[in-house]
Amino acid sequence: MTLLCPLDNVRIVLSHTSHPGNIGAAARAMKTMGLRSLYLIDPKSFPDTEAEARAAHAADILQQTQVCAELHQALDQTVLAAAVTARPRELSHEVFDARQGARELLRYAHQQPVAVLFGRESSGLNTSEVHKCQIIIHIPANPHYPSLNLASAVQVMAYELRMALTEQTTTAHTPISGSPANFNELESLYAHLEGMMIHSGFLDPDKPKFLMSRVRRMFSRARLEKEEVQILRGLLTTLHKRQ
Repeated sequence: MTLLCPLDNVRIVLSHTSHPGNIGAAARAMKTMGLRSLYLIDPKSFPDTEAEARAAHAADILQQTQVCAELHQALDQTVLAAAVTARPRELSHEVFDARQGARELLRYAHQQPVAVLFGRESSGLNTSEVHKCQIIIHIPANPHYPSLNLASAVQVMAYELRMALTEQTTTAHTPISGSPANFNELESLYAHLEGMMIHSGFLDPDKPKFLMSRVRRMFSRARLEKEEVQILRGLLTTLHKRQ
């Protein structure tokens, strides 16, 4: 079922936020652009009076905020997750600037939930968190000082998502063909594939190097559909039975 507004299908996810004021400021930034869905992964302090003060008239966003212990809970059932990061990554996924990334997210948000993931104030996202996403979004900034405050980064992405929605209301957007696989289905595939690679001797779990990172990057580029995941898992199951 298509929502009246695709922005309702966009989750803003903040990982391990240290300062509650940034949570409130992020909520305010979201509300000004019509975003409503805020997820927090193990915040240092929430609920918090400082968050409420910084949220101003966006208290309703805080009241319905989802607090999660782990990243997989925040990405549950999403069909596209974007890691917002300024740091170059080895074996990174497809990289979009903020404007391109917002357009890509909105394409999928017409059908299913999507997520925009922001990291810690001090160190950003770690490699494991980035690998759980399908794309990377980079906010262009001064190369000599590219670090944005967390709430400022949320405001930039919220604005770009609003502008992408405005574009789509005046011009035809490119619909997503098929039914995209969600986060849960992809993680089950990766676990199944990793288990088979270890069982066959192709992957040494004590010396994994970057093999699974490369596998994730490969399938992220492919943007697998539900049926394709089922085919791959059926193939893996059949191969395992024949060994």
